[in-house]
Amino acid sequence: MDFAEREEWGSSNTSTVLVPFQPAAHSTYNAQKPKVSVRWQPLDPKYIGALTLRGSYTEAFHAPTLGELTPAGTQDFPSVVDPFTVTNPPAFKTQDQVEERIAGNPFLHPEVAYEWTYGAVYNPKWIKGLTLSADWWHIDMRDIVASLGAQFIIQNSNRAPFDALVTRAAPPPGGEFGPVILVQDPSANIAGAIFEGLDYEAIYILDSSIFGHGDFGRLTTTVNGTWLSRAELQPTPDSKRFGINGQFQSTSFTLTNSLPWHRANFSIFYDGPADTWAGGLDVGAVVHWTGQFEDDNFDLTLASKPQEPRSGDLPNRARKVAPWTTLDLILNYTFNLPPPAAAEVPGFAKDGGKNVKTHDGKEKNVVPVSTAEYGCSNWQWWLNNTTLTLGMQNVFDELPSVKRASTPLVV
Repeated sequence: MDFAEREEWGSSNTSTVLVPFQPAAHSTYNAQKPKVSVRWQPLDPKYIGALTLRGSYTEAFHAPTLGELTPAGTQDFPSVVDPFTVTNPPAFKTQDQVEERIAGNPFLHPEVAYEWTYGAVYNPKWIKGLTLSADWWHIDMRDIVASLGAQFIIQNSNRAPFDALVTRAAPPPGGEFGPVILVQDPSANIAGAIFEGLDYEAIYILDSSIFGHGDFGRLTTTVNGTWLSRAELQPTPDSKRFGINGQFQSTSFTLTNSLPWHRANFSIFYDGPADTWAGGLDVGAVVHWTGQFEDDNFDLTLASKPQEPRSGDLPNRARKVAPWTTLDLILNYTFNLPPPAAAEVPGFAKDGGKNVKTHDGKEKNVVPVSTAEYGCSNWQWWLNNTTLTLGMQNVFDELPSVKRASTPLVV
């Protein structure tokens, strides 16, 4: 069992801003957060192999950065879709791009998070070289500092507090919403988010020497991945949490982006036999796989409820982003050359190089005249322990999965 504590403190000051008005503010943060981890082997490895149960509990604290606190802002013109003016006459519809002013907030609270994990690591007795592990994790984040993004704010501008961040022109006669002309996007403490899932891994190391015919190197095969079981977002304290698992989130939303249910990697590597020229050889391949997930169906279907992204007026536009698989190749070679024989230097012959023999056969202690290393002009000395790497990512040039009516989505 291990115990640890992390302490973080900070202080910041911001000056008054006249337009939009922000009073001067002073913020001080100080927190102590614990971490507890436990490991336990319930059985003697001689029975079924080595089984280790492990778990941890961690509390985290993060003070806002200077950029998140300062009221000074930047101007942007993002592409947006306004679901509340789609049916308006053309002159009263929100343009494809609107002005967005992104600014800090000197009254932010620190972020806090609570995380716990538990899992197991198992090395079966009857399969030498195999290691299996699985860990269930849960992260509860509160008072998250994030910029919600113009699209998210416009989507929710029919209710408080988001309506105060959107400036609209006059609506059409008999209409309720006019076109958006300005979006204020200050850094804010959103109420929180919860993420939960499973990390798993299997590693098998095949050592050729176990067959009794010499050492021809070893193969290491690894499979690991993550299953995202739960992802929920609560933008404000008075709103309900809604699921964002398996969905694409707007790139203007700084908390997260695409959230596929599954991600996995498969790799196989060969390492040359030790004590030979091939001992420094490490060559292999890695396959990366990202599972499918829902597109930004909230925008595509013009939905009004984030928790029901397919419920809009255009449900036929809902779609999923296809899985993406890529292959990487890697070759490493590390030079492990025998060191050159050290030449005997006068004055450094014995006992740390401080005794020399005189002409009468007696030893005499002398003061060392130098501690410099000799022989470094040898090319083997310079090349030893040098690693050369050659690799290729995405060998077959597989294009990333594409979000509808958007740039390619890199996940």
